[in-house]
Amino acid sequence: MKKILHWILVHRMGVVLALFLFLLFNLMATLSDWRADLTEEKRYTLDKATSQQIQALNEPIEVFVFLKGDFPSGFKKLATSTEQFLSLLQKQNPTRFHYQFISPLEEVSEGKLWGDSLLSMGALNINLTVQKKAGQSSNILFPVALVQYKGQQSLVTLLPGASRAISQTELNRAEALLEFQFTSVIDKLVHPRKPGIAYEIGHGEPTDQRTYQLRVALQKDYELRTLDLTRQPAVPAGVDLLLLVKPTLRFSENEKLKIDQFVMRGGKLLCFIDNLVAEMDSFGRKPSIVAFDRDLNLGDLFFRYGARINPDLVMDLRCEVSYIQVGGTTDQPQNEFLPWNYYPLAGAPAADKKLKTAGYVGLRFANSIDTVEAPGVSKTPLLASSERARIISTPALISLNENSTVPENKLFSRGEISVAMLLEGELTSLYRNRIYGAKADSMSSAGQPFIAQAKQAGVLLVADGDLVLNDYIPAVDDKGAYDPQAPLVPTEMGWNPYTHFEYLTGGEAGRYFIPVANKEFLLNSVEYLISNPAISGLRAKEITLRLLDGEKVNQYRLWVQLLFILFPLLLLIGGGLLFQTIRKRQFAR
Repeated sequence: MKKILHWILVHRMGVVLALFLFLLFNLMATLSDWRADLTEEKRYTLDKATSQQIQALNEPIEVFVFLKGDFPSGFKKLATSTEQFLSLLQKQNPTRFHYQFISPLEEVSEGKLWGDSLLSMGALNINLTVQKKAGQSSNILFPVALVQYKGQQSLVTLLPGASRAISQTELNRAEALLEFQFTSVIDKLVHPRKPGIAYEIGHGEPTDQRTYQLRVALQKDYELRTLDLTRQPAVPAGVDLLLLVKPTLRFSENEKLKIDQFVMRGGKLLCFIDNLVAEMDSFGRKPSIVAFDRDLNLGDLFFRYGARINPDLVMDLRCEVSYIQVGGTTDQPQNEFLPWNYYPLAGAPAADKKLKTAGYVGLRFANSIDTVEAPGVSKTPLLASSERARIISTPALISLNENSTVPENKLFSRGEISVAMLLEGELTSLYRNRIYGAKADSMSSAGQPFIAQAKQAGVLLVADGDLVLNDYIPAVDDKGAYDPQAPLVPTEMGWNPYTHFEYLTGGEAGRYFIPVANKEFLLNSVEYLISNPAISGLRAKEITLRLLDGEKVNQYRLWVQLLFILFPLLLLIGGGLLFQTIRKRQFAR
């Protein structure tokens, strides 16, 4: 080795040979697909389920990403991360997987822009204002991708909980979810069989227009049907998930047994429960109401599974505003937009490694959830309050006059109060050691013998029945005008109708509008419970945000600048001088 280096330094062709070897090595590295993922979280490595899915494609699949244009640095970084991920997918099946980046302002057909098509498909857009030398420039951004396969197409959300500004934390979360988002959508296109969901209607559950967005959200990818447990002998075959939304009537023991045995047989249960009677409409008759127990008779069932929905109300300083009467008379009320602590904005707690719903989820008169000991059952909180929250127990007096004064912050001292809980594992039947004799014989003769314990069950409890319902507001055109005589249109699931209307019409209170992620939480919950477990597990992928220590950076700023600016220059000069000295000595001989 020493002789080779000596020959390169002394011989006239040494430099030429070294340069040739360097170029040859770079050319070979360019042509080779080999790469080493040295990141701790394997950021550039595909999961086995993803690789098998792409390699098994038997028809071409096209992906259109609408992140092409002049965007702020955060969205450019998201576009770069998306392209890097899609390139990994393309290497798994180059002949059948294709992708391209296009602008929403390009034409999809003559006279029709891609942006218009995306809006008609339900894609949410972001109106960005970019500062340029000539002034400000407005730019419409669609953080989505469109996947087309065998004549079908579906949208992929690249930035869950999208906002005008994108923080490094949000960007990391979006990058970590890229694999799950694309794999989940492709799986639904490749395997078009729709799982069955039964919406229970026998106990006063909403069936009016408040469930419009719920039906629209679920009917696309699932077979949605209604089910009356008071009439059906059991949950029928073909139902993968039973959905209970804001029941108001008491469940009998026989009806609870039907739910219990559905869970014991591997069916999934998703419940949105209002444990107390507390409705905003009640304030139309009097300025204060008393929240009291609904007596649904479901407490012992949930308790056996490992959780308890408490008879209380969660109040939070991080909350929505409401349009509330603060004075005046019945004929001439004086209304104002004020924070309403009974409408908390819940978020995903740090312990949530399952759904990781981005953005806030809007709640209304929610209850808290506690866990109880249940052997073989894992419990994961999915939604929780902020660090400045409190609970009030029943009987709870709720008054509109609470908004006339600033809440006492010292009372809001509890943090991360759970309002949604996922229960998984070997759930035990509530009716274990209670079903025998004629009842057990009748169940066996009906082809559904009693099961005392589930091998792998899943129950998701949410202590708010309004989370998946929608309101209605007057229709507003693109110019912010509305016709009072026109039919009302539905808001998105859980969106505040007052602030949303103000936002659309350019009202002052529009600044309070928050596009809560209730729909995303519902879809994430359903997908996690009944989708392919290998794909659901991709949600757990995380990208660690490694930040510099700001205090040390300021303390050693000068030394860092010298190390990374001056030292390389000195090293380069020293190397050049050493090289010239060696050559002079060799030629001097």
